[in-house]
Amino acid sequence: MPSSSAHAQCSEVPGWVGDGSAAAGLTGAAVTMADEAAELEEALRRQADTVRRLKQEKASPEEVAEQVAKLLELKAQLGTDEGKHKFVLKTPKGTRDYNPKQMAIREKVFDIIISTFKRHGAEVIDTPVFELKETLTGKYGEDSKLIYDLKDQGGELLSLRYDLTVPFARYLAMNKITNIKRYHIAKVYRRDNPAMTRGRYREFYQCDFDIAGQFDPMIPDAECLKIVHEILSGLQIGDFLIKVNDRRILDGMFAVCGVPDSKFRTICSTVDKLDKATWEDVKSEMVGEKGLSPEAADRIGEYVQLHGGLGLIEQLLQDPKLSQNKLAREGLGDMKLLFEYLTLFGIADKISFDLSLARGLDYYTGVIYEAILLQPQNAHKEEPVSVGSVAGGGRYDGLVGMFDPKGRKVPCVGVSIGIERIFSIMEQKVEASEEKIRTTETQVLVAAAQKKLLEERLKLISELWDSGIKAEMLYKKNPKLLNQLQYCEDNGIPLVAIVGEQELKDGVVKLRVVATREEVDVRRENLIEEIKRRTCHP
Repeated sequence: MPSSSAHAQCSEVPGWVGDGSAAAGLTGAAVTMADEAAELEEALRRQADTVRRLKQEKASPEEVAEQVAKLLELKAQLGTDEGKHKFVLKTPKGTRDYNPKQMAIREKVFDIIISTFKRHGAEVIDTPVFELKETLTGKYGEDSKLIYDLKDQGGELLSLRYDLTVPFARYLAMNKITNIKRYHIAKVYRRDNPAMTRGRYREFYQCDFDIAGQFDPMIPDAECLKIVHEILSGLQIGDFLIKVNDRRILDGMFAVCGVPDSKFRTICSTVDKLDKATWEDVKSEMVGEKGLSPEAADRIGEYVQLHGGLGLIEQLLQDPKLSQNKLAREGLGDMKLLFEYLTLFGIADKISFDLSLARGLDYYTGVIYEAILLQPQNAHKEEPVSVGSVAGGGRYDGLVGMFDPKGRKVPCVGVSIGIERIFSIMEQKVEASEEKIRTTETQVLVAAAQKKLLEERLKLISELWDSGIKAEMLYKKNPKLLNQLQYCEDNGIPLVAIVGEQELKDGVVKLRVVATREEVDVRRENLIEEIKRRTCHP
């Protein structure tokens, strides 16, 4: 009988007794879940209070973001949704999505940069997004702690690339290439504490241009600086200055100031902070953390506050201490030559020889440079965009040799464009000017003036696509003409090709200019030529 078999099945279930203890067990579980929910709600309330307090106290964006992430996680745990765990919909810390408008701005920036690289005869390469961990280890000095190591999956130990320069050097050594001029645009990864408002991220693009090969001194180096000048001028993001120095001058300066050889690189990393910190803070780190004598630090201080042009180079060549150091003498001689070439290129007025420029990466061996934006003093009422350097690079003659089994060196010099910071500025400029950005390149919308013309629209749009014209139509059988015209207004489409019964009889298409509302009948066989004439910019 059904009832007895059901009872038999139930009696086999552990805890099933006819005295109501199962119901008591369920009630107990429900109480426990209710207690947990109450605890979660209390934790959520406390976390929300913490976030509100931090915002009122104007805490750092990083601290607020961290506490908001915790709040979202608590909310997700509390979300019942039939017992399912809710996903927290956010991008990982230090990353972002790009909407179509932002991508349109980004593509414009990339176009300017890539066309400059190509104008200077560069080829393009690509390398894997991750490298063997040992390839990246020991190449970045104190920044090595920012490398993302991937979890060991029982095979090779891997890390995400930190920049594009070390993979380039590995590529040259592996393929035994001794001469190339290349550019590479790709994403790199740094386990940094991101300040996303300043264009700093954990995942970001780099745009690199490098010249590898044995050439006469300073000619390729000068071309790299010319490229930076052309790109920053072409982007029109404001006044800029390119600081230059030389690792040999720095090392010579450290030697004559009494810095032990073993501390050159670590002191170099500290000097590199002078663009963000005061001399007092930098000196305190040198003496307190790095163990340098106060006297040596003071002697460094006299030099690193100097900047100028050819005049300063001549002055330092006569300096009683620095001129006695072989490395510094070589560096100053090349710097003088560099400035002569930059003068011939007509860009010397934008270059400053700056002894505080150090660039913390270990692999630089000669000329180093960094481009910074100069903030206008109250030129506009709008807030100035707060960004650091927008390009940097230098000469690294020993890096390829580190990867070559026989230690064969390939001299290299290159530059990296800080695309994310440039993009932040461009984006804020567009917002401030309220300029309308087109997110598509559609030249013409194929529209219908009456109903039952879908077949004619499909035939016409196919002809346009086959002729290379960028065209769209609305995905409705019988769209209203007003809606079609409004679509063009909203999306910045310049022309409408209108198909109507009368036009079909006459063998013409009505071409409407959206901006002026001017309409003209164009013979069907001439339509493609007319659209190209009206939309192809000279």
